Amino acid sequence: MKNKICISHKEDVDGISSAALIKTALDVNTVILVDYANMIKTLRSMVSSSYESNIKIDNLFICDLGLSKKNENEFVNILKELIEAKCQVSYIDHHDLDKKILSDLKSIGVKLMHGTDECTSIHIYNKYKRKLSSHSAFIAAAAAMTDYLETRPIASNLVSRFDRQFLMLEATALSYMISSSQHDNDFLMTIVDDLSLGKYPHDIEGGFLKAEKHAKKVLSVVTNIENSINLKKNLAYVQINSELPSSMVVNFVLGISGKPVALVYKIKKEIESCIISIRGSNECKVHLGRIVNNLSSELSGSGGGHEKACGAVIPKQKFAEFIKQLDNKSK
Repeated sequence: MKNKICISHKEDVDGISSAALIKTALDVNTVILVDYANMIKTLRSMVSSSYESNIKIDNLFICDLGLSKKNENEFVNILKELIEAKCQVSYIDHHDLDKKILSDLKSIGVKLMHGTDECTSIHIYNKYKRKLSSHSAFIAAAAAMTDYLETRPIASNLVSRFDRQFLMLEATALSYMISSSQHDNDFLMTIVDDLSLGKYPHDIEGGFLKAEKHAKKVLSVVTNIENSINLKKNLAYVQINSELPSSMVVNFVLGISGKPVALVYKIKKEIESCIISIRGSNECKVHLGRIVNNLSSELSGSGGGHEKACGAVIPKQKFAEFIKQLDNKSK
């Protein structure tokens, strides 16, 4: 039996759904869920453990984990080591990626499934749909909806196959389940396992209750920060001190402020850095992911993402400069 491993993004529906779809389609033995902060560390530990324990990894699937200027070269080097150890590596993603890194990944033998036009789950479903059911199509459609990519060509065809209100309910509840469980890896793995077995989000035991509790927490935080939002010319930003991910609050700030771009940040004292989530409305005409990738790298941080949704980690002392430059570049 081949040793197949999937490493996928743990923080949103697209990452969790990608893991479930890969597990269903390709009989993956092991799923490892990571965030951007520990992705490289996890990959490096896989290289070390394969040498030390002499346990061969036959196939590695890396899903929905975008790269930044800070980690892209190390990412290529680690994958090169795995491939030299006779591991077949597939990288499936939809985040903006430097053309040189794309070329480097191809040159070392990585199987690439990359495109910014659809979310990662849609790429996986479209590639392996002959091995997947209508339930898998539903899960991929839910991922596209929560990634705000449901109007893209393949995604829109899938979304149109299902009752839209039911899909929205299930997708939103799944998103809140995942966000509320970032410190509960066992429950995140339960979600992956249940989705891979053909269950819908409402079938996940205790899931909707978690989603309801999380929704109340989000609304409480939004109410508390409403009068603390700072307004710049093109940008609104605010700090939160809640355990909630910034990504759960930032869209509310976008709506409340009326600015083209909104930013929510938390200060992580142990690393003296700001953890940032950024969203843009349709009024925002720039690619935020590219701007944030370049800007965060210039300021000794890391970041990047999509055109209208991205994130960054910036040294605390560079945060004011980050705000100033992002505001200027968000015209």
